[in-house]
Amino acid sequence: MKRPSIALILTILLVSPSVAQNQPFTVQRPALPAPLRSYAPPTVPEIHLTNSGRLRSLIRAGKLYLTVADALALAIENNLNLEIDRYGPLLAQSALERARAGGALRGVPSASQQVASVDSGVGVNGTAASVGLLSSNGTGAGGGNGGASIQQVGQITPNLDPVMQSTLTFAHLTQPQSSTVLSQTTSLVQSIHTYNTTLQQGLLTGGLIQFRDYEQYLKENSPSDVLNPAMGPHMDLFLRHSLLQGFGTQLNNRFIRIAQINTGASREIFRSQLLDLCAGVLNLYWDLVSAREELRVRRDALDITQKFYQDTQYEISVGAIAAVSLRRAESEVATRRQDIAVAEGNVSQRAVLLKEALSHTEDPELEAAEIIPLDRIEVPDTDDVPPTSQLITSAMAIRPDVASSKLRDQTDEINLIGTENPLLPYLQVAIQTFNRGVAGSPQIKSAANPYFVGGYGSALSQIFRRDFPNTQAQISFSAPFHNRQAQGDYGIDQLQFRQGEVRGQRDNNRIAVDISSQVNALRQAHARYTAARNTRELDEQLLQADQKRSSGAQTFNTLMGERRSVVAAQISETAALASYARARVSLDQVLGETLERNNITLEEGLSGRVTRESRLPEIIGEPRQ
Repeated sequence: MKRPSIALILTILLVSPSVAQNQPFTVQRPALPAPLRSYAPPTVPEIHLTNSGRLRSLIRAGKLYLTVADALALAIENNLNLEIDRYGPLLAQSALERARAGGALRGVPSASQQVASVDSGVGVNGTAASVGLLSSNGTGAGGGNGGASIQQVGQITPNLDPVMQSTLTFAHLTQPQSSTVLSQTTSLVQSIHTYNTTLQQGLLTGGLIQFRDYEQYLKENSPSDVLNPAMGPHMDLFLRHSLLQGFGTQLNNRFIRIAQINTGASREIFRSQLLDLCAGVLNLYWDLVSAREELRVRRDALDITQKFYQDTQYEISVGAIAAVSLRRAESEVATRRQDIAVAEGNVSQRAVLLKEALSHTEDPELEAAEIIPLDRIEVPDTDDVPPTSQLITSAMAIRPDVASSKLRDQTDEINLIGTENPLLPYLQVAIQTFNRGVAGSPQIKSAANPYFVGGYGSALSQIFRRDFPNTQAQISFSAPFHNRQAQGDYGIDQLQFRQGEVRGQRDNNRIAVDISSQVNALRQAHARYTAARNTRELDEQLLQADQKRSSGAQTFNTLMGERRSVVAAQISETAALASYARARVSLDQVLGETLERNNITLEEGLSGRVTRESRLPEIIGEPRQ
């Protein structure tokens, strides 16, 4: 029998279209009409395992020319760790969508209601059920948890998505009849068609409403049936609502609010990860700059030492100094060559670490390329660091971990509602109203009431006229003595919440200490660099003055010693430069200003694409001074 389903029409009306998320990097919903969109899988962004074109554009003649800005851009576009972190906000967005649907948390079991197949008052078995000889759930109330074992602590949010369930049953049954009083046959043969459709909607206030459209068509071989075949539809409207435990929108929408907060927290977490990545790349870049500067100093020292060696050979040839000085010069050359080998290994190691941070996968061209840093470490003449109190206030306002901590405190406070409400007793009201109808073809015309003669339309008219109305209400109350489980859950959550508040204050105090320490570290690094630069300048002046003296064995030994001092001073200055660069990066990181100082936006990090174009200098030569 084909007929429009009232429950299906209501389902279409209740389904609301989803609003597309306007984000640079998100899960795309299928482009289908609203009723079909919910049953098609969304499009999850593909993983990115190829390096961006920016990397190849910066390689020239086997060398990778890098500025600080280009190194950060390559890391944002190609770093695998950041690519993994980029899915965090997407997961939070999907969790929010799930929370808006209500229901138990992931992994919590649920149960479904069983539907009866005997229509009371229709046919032989229905007649027996109507007089209490058979149990029947033909008018059964909707809902029920089926005794499911729930592992979630706190009240479970009702399912907020409308759900339609429809069952069609076709049966051919043969039953022996030991008593023929009702059936008037020893073998009861039945042909049964059952249509059962329910539409259920959870209420955010703490209940559910259910509409049920049920019909049973019965044809059997019993001579005693007045109507054969017969059909008995009925429609139910069922409302169940909690009044104490489980009542209130603030309770039942807590997971939605938490998921909404978590979407913001996930962005802050990603911003923190992006900030840490940029700080790490900056340190790797400046370490490479420092290592290359040390290698340059070592090579200059070797060149000068070799010049000393040649001068020594000449002095010996003219008898100005003893031949034993040649051995000292050879030893000095060997030492400088060994220093260069160590410095070259350090440069190679720093370059490998930086390449790993800038690339998705192994790239032979990148592996073979020599990195040429185009920026140098710049140290200001004076410290321009604001007062520490001002820095602490600014850091507390912009640091992503501080923002994440505040959002986490909000979610913890919202979670308390979930364990506070179960302290109340259980009080629930259930109201059901249903209307029945019966119609069929008369098998015994003299005994048939003309009112019940007809088809499905006649029975449906009886329902809408409410010729046979039924209403029932039920109140359930439950209150556990001592209530120790709910008291324990609430106590645990309250204590953990207070513990979290103390932990948050401890973290804030630690941030203030870290900022103060980093400010002092930056000032000390600046002072060490100034001292190292002055020492190097004095040693160079002393060496230049001694070089003007007359030659001789004593002068040669003095020059070699002073040259070693100059090299040591240059290496010390290079190390002081690297220490200052690291201190500056660490201070920016602890202040949460790394992204702003390097003109990087959160949207660029989320999308994995930096809008700024890379441009190589017209004349590629030595690094910029």
